[in-house]
Amino acid sequence: MFFSITIPAYKPLFLREAIESCLSQTYTDFELIIVDDASPYDLISIVKQFEDSRVHYYKNKTNCGAINVVDNWNKCLGYCTGKYVICMGDDDRLLPNCLEEYSKLIDKYPNLGVYHAWTEIIDENGSVSDITTARPEYETVYSMLWHRWKGRMQYIGDFCFDTQQLRNAGGFYKLPLAWSSDEISALIAAKESGVANTQTPTFQYRINRFTISNVGNADEKLNAIQQSQQWYNQFLQEKPNDNIDNIFWTLINEMFDKHFEMMKYNAIQQDMIGKNMFRIMYWYKRRKKYNLNLKIFMRLFKDVLVKPFK
Repeated sequence: MFFSITIPAYKPLFLREAIESCLSQTYTDFELIIVDDASPYDLISIVKQFEDSRVHYYKNKTNCGAINVVDNWNKCLGYCTGKYVICMGDDDRLLPNCLEEYSKLIDKYPNLGVYHAWTEIIDENGSVSDITTARPEYETVYSMLWHRWKGRMQYIGDFCFDTQQLRNAGGFYKLPLAWSSDEISALIAAKESGVANTQTPTFQYRINRFTISNVGNADEKLNAIQQSQQWYNQFLQEKPNDNIDNIFWTLINEMFDKHFEMMKYNAIQQDMIGKNMFRIMYWYKRRKKYNLNLKIFMRLFKDVLVKPFK
């Protein structure tokens, strides 16, 4: 088996579309692994509509849940027999050319730990609303990280990993709510040999009201940001030898503090707007736990407490 496509499933709303998109691939040497995360919904009835020997369904005995969703990613990985693995959401879609384009890219750049798909953004109706930034066909891990921190959009489903290398690394990198888990998992896979990117859209990521990043607990998001900051701090200890990579490495380090400051600001701002603007005191009391500096609170005071009344 060349490809394993995995769907860690919980929600039924778009699952049929996700499965159909996988079975519509022009490249047919793949298996589809669906792992039901002890969902209260009747997912098996949806899966049984597809009489295809490539579809394999499993159900967890206990629910991993949103906070530990990466555990279900890794359960999916455990069932894979393919040389390469894609982990997509139960609401996302592969375009028909996805595996074919990955196959071409792998032939051209063999032995990489990770490959990346150019991605279309779709809404709840399945209409394309945006598209991610085009990337060079090949780049190093430092180029990948610098462009990501400069605003590139990406998702776990638009990466294709070498299955064995991913397993050797301990599987997908676990953080609460999977915040930065896709990014760090891809960086680990690209550390030694870089990443190759498709030059045509092959994946569709669905923005919808049920996305974990839209509904997750703010404290868990701050925990994830703290843990990812520690990982990046360690990752950037090693200075690269290549001249261009050294430029990227220097620029990344220069923006390090501001990057994580902004991530924390955004998580708290979303929490205050969604719940209560005066929760600023809740976060101020936890400033030491999450390493929140006064600049964050000054900006929150200005943007959330003062600006709405002007």
